[in-house]
Amino acid sequence: LPNNVVVFLKQSSLFSQFFFSCNNMRWAKCDGDPCQCSLTFTPAIKQVIDCTKLIPKCYLMNAEMFRIRNKLTSRSIGGKPVETAFVDSDGIYDPECENDGRFKAIQCNGTDVCWCVNSAGVRRSDKGDKNIKCEPIKALPLFQDYKPFEVSVEGSKVSMENILVYYVDEVAPTFTMQRLTGGIIAVIVVVSLIVIAGLLVVLSTIYFSSFILVKSGNLFL
Repeated sequence: LPNNVVVFLKQSSLFSQFFFSCNNMRWAKCDGDPCQCSLTFTPAIKQVIDCTKLIPKCYLMNAEMFRIRNKLTSRSIGGKPVETAFVDSDGIYDPECENDGRFKAIQCNGTDVCWCVNSAGVRRSDKGDKNIKCEPIKALPLFQDYKPFEVSVEGSKVSMENILVYYVDEVAPTFTMQRLTGGIIAVIVVVSLIVIAGLLVVLSTIYFSSFILVKSGNLFL
């Protein structure tokens, strides 16, 4: 540029979008003055996040559900998780979060059917109505301090490509057999009938075989 030309860059939404980003979360948008990064949950709700820390899973699930509803890129294809995604058997749902990003103990996914979850948002109880009683979520700390996680072998640091973080909950799951679905009950009934029919056939075969042997013995005598 010529020396007599001075370019002033005003911090705007467009400027922030190109020059500020959230390294921990590609879905975040960073704008404003001062610049803040946020995740979009709904067109009217944007959650401010701290890009220097790990993003709570509850926030990530909210953001992912928004992207799925609006046909944006996500970890899933057509609402179904990709092969590398780690999800529970209930799949992805739209959770309710506490102010600090933790999962609320009761989740309903916007319906009248509710259930209890653990600290990772995974269902830990049978499903019920909105009057379901859930124990407060208490997660045992995996690490006692907040030092960077490092692994060394004989004094040499080892780099980690993929790190899986496991969680331990203080309260054990409380699944029961009280709310079996109709399909599962039907399968159990059919299997039971097949087993009973098989036993009857075996007993009938043994009975008639014994009867024939007795008859044959009488004729021989």
